[in-house]
Amino acid sequence: MIAEMAESAKTGWLGRLRTGLSRTRAQLANVFSGAKVDEALFDELETVLVSSDVGMPAAQTLIKRLRERVRAAGLSEPAEVRAALQDVVTELLAPSEKRWDVSAARPFVVMIAGVNGSGKTTSIGKLAHWLGSQGRTVLLAAGDTFRAAAREQLAVWGERNGVEVISQTGNDPAAVVFDAVSAARARGRDVLLADTAGRLPTQTHLMEELKRIKRAITKNDPGAPHEILLVLDGTNGQNALAQFRAFDAAIGVTGVIVTKLDGSAKGGVIVALAAERGQRPLPILFIGVGESQQDLQPFVAADFAQALLAAD
Repeated sequence: MIAEMAESAKTGWLGRLRTGLSRTRAQLANVFSGAKVDEALFDELETVLVSSDVGMPAAQTLIKRLRERVRAAGLSEPAEVRAALQDVVTELLAPSEKRWDVSAARPFVVMIAGVNGSGKTTSIGKLAHWLGSQGRTVLLAAGDTFRAAAREQLAVWGERNGVEVISQTGNDPAAVVFDAVSAARARGRDVLLADTAGRLPTQTHLMEELKRIKRAITKNDPGAPHEILLVLDGTNGQNALAQFRAFDAAIGVTGVIVTKLDGSAKGGVIVALAAERGQRPLPILFIGVGESQQDLQPFVAADFAQALLAAD
């Protein structure tokens, strides 16, 4: 019964992901609807990949690997090439798939950043739910002191998950997070999820504030933060890649969460992110496809490639 429930849950999740990526999947399927495997097919495929937010460098990498596979295997049918592309995408994404292990420290301190509107605070609430389902105890820190609405939103998620929130009205965000680290240690919590104020990479003073929050965490716990996650809106396409570069330069991002893959996102930015660091794969830890607590799930390369490319 338990196995059947787990399989049903996975099927439901894959269905939502497939629906979320339907726009790009339909464009890719159209490329393979022709009768010939020739240069025109590869050219059209590259164009669709670039327009789907994969970006030129990653698209060229995929096309190069696909050509090699088609030539080596002697593939001559569009359906075979489509299946080969699914395998190539899976292989490119696989190094970014990472099992999230929070057992390295207690408390395991996670600093979470992102621009306003990326789904950052909502993702923190969903992460708290996911960690709870893994048997972990969680504490939340309302480090976004610039917006009262953010504190209130985090409080709602805390209540929904039965998780305490450390929050101080109008206080210095670095001080709030510093105190939260102490509280997590004193109360024996497994994980501390620290929210930070949403900001644009171009807002230099706010990026400096983000660095100061990181320093405050390290001052309280020399080994922390143990993870610095960036939440990216999947509908932002290549702009999400620019955001990653700016935040990574400022605070050293250790992993990303990609949200809003629920219909309006093209989905290709996942591939662009996976290819961004070359030989140093960027961990894509979670992806989100909706608003419910269960709609944020660990990233699985094969599942994503299947949702994007598998035939109906």
